[in-house]
Amino acid sequence: MTATPGKVTMEKLVSLCQRRGFIFPSSDIYGGLSSCWDYGPVGVELKRNVKEAWWRANVRDRDDMVGLDTSILMNPRVWEASGHVTAFSDPLVECKKCHQRFRADDLPPEAEGKCPNCGGDFTEPQQFNLMFKTFIGPVEDAASVVYLRPETAQGIFVNFANVLNTSRKRLPFGIAQIGKSFRNEITTGNFIFRSREFEQMEIEYFVRPGTDDEWFAYWTNERLKFYGSLGIRKENLRLRQHGQDELAHYSRCCSDIEYNFPMGWAELEGIANRGDYDLKQHMEYSGKGLTYLDEATNQHIVPYVIEPSAGVDRTVLAVLCDAYDEEPDKDEIRVLFHFHPDVAPVKVAVLPLSRKENLAACAKDVYASLRPCFATQYDDTQSIGRRYRRQDELGTPYCVTVDFQSLEDNMATIRERDTMNQIRVPTAALADTLAKKLAGEDILVLPEGGVIWKEETKGG
Repeated sequence: MTATPGKVTMEKLVSLCQRRGFIFPSSDIYGGLSSCWDYGPVGVELKRNVKEAWWRANVRDRDDMVGLDTSILMNPRVWEASGHVTAFSDPLVECKKCHQRFRADDLPPEAEGKCPNCGGDFTEPQQFNLMFKTFIGPVEDAASVVYLRPETAQGIFVNFANVLNTSRKRLPFGIAQIGKSFRNEITTGNFIFRSREFEQMEIEYFVRPGTDDEWFAYWTNERLKFYGSLGIRKENLRLRQHGQDELAHYSRCCSDIEYNFPMGWAELEGIANRGDYDLKQHMEYSGKGLTYLDEATNQHIVPYVIEPSAGVDRTVLAVLCDAYDEEPDKDEIRVLFHFHPDVAPVKVAVLPLSRKENLAACAKDVYASLRPCFATQYDDTQSIGRRYRRQDELGTPYCVTVDFQSLEDNMATIRERDTMNQIRVPTAALADTLAKKLAGEDILVLPEGGVIWKEETKGG
């Protein structure tokens, strides 16, 4: 009986990610901790590749952007100035029957105001501040209260003058940062979509007042293009503009880039026009100048700010969801990730056909020659078919098979993940050939001395 492929579900994704070393529950041997996750050997490479792609696109490849890495702990006055101490809260309700707590604005419509777990009634909503509070130093008193930052943005704003004076940038310019943030969320879940410890990729782009609308449109378009560069399909992305009743206290306008996750459309990234709110607030609370000298008019102005703010973990989740696939393969189902080569955690796997000493030595030589060029994995456990399937589930674009004929002709087989087509090329040409394939060259384009080894028919 032929198995039938199915759609990606969160259950399938969580199971595969744990089985293949992408993501594990945190503190798993102690029963875990709600909505806390650890990235495994494969997942950490995927996450690093996502962050590197973001940094390359927004900092390294641009002349109008610089980077920053600010402290998680900051003077608590920062959060008073930003409004987080008084306004960073969600409405909390508690079921009178089972005492489960929920965000009042995040209840499913079908619950109709009742507890979705037991059908009980709720208490009246109360505002719950989302910042994690701790103490600095040995004494736990009001004077030593600090907060784990709920966003990376404020570290950028308080360093505006430092960056301006040392980088000598002129408007418009941006400051980018990737870093951990913490929010004591009432409702977490959907795997790594919403957790209390997460990583952000944020840009604060400073512009002249009056040009903010055009820069808002520019960055909205740029950010949409970025997700396409990660291999995410256009039909799974959409733009949703916030209504006036949704805007944060600092925001002049805001749009969300949403992704069609297994649980439905949800925010992937927000792009906000923050106006001059943040710089003016920090000027007022600190007494320091955070203005920009416009050389054309010789006047000090407070720039407006456009903020594209993305979550690393949500981006990783979108990449996983979009790349996941199931294909019929004879009487079985082939499960694979169609990762874009730029984000694939393993680019190349070297697979010796046998563990026999002479063949293993040849395969390890090939492995050693490829490791400096690509993220390469060596796999000699189980049959070659099982190893191909394992690499498919890791999303490895290309497998290099070293067989006994390789000992005679100094050639190896390259197998492409998506088509399963295979070519045979001289081992001396492997690195150059793989680099071209990873850059987009068709698998059946042969280097000198190469031959087509196998052309697959899907489902065959």
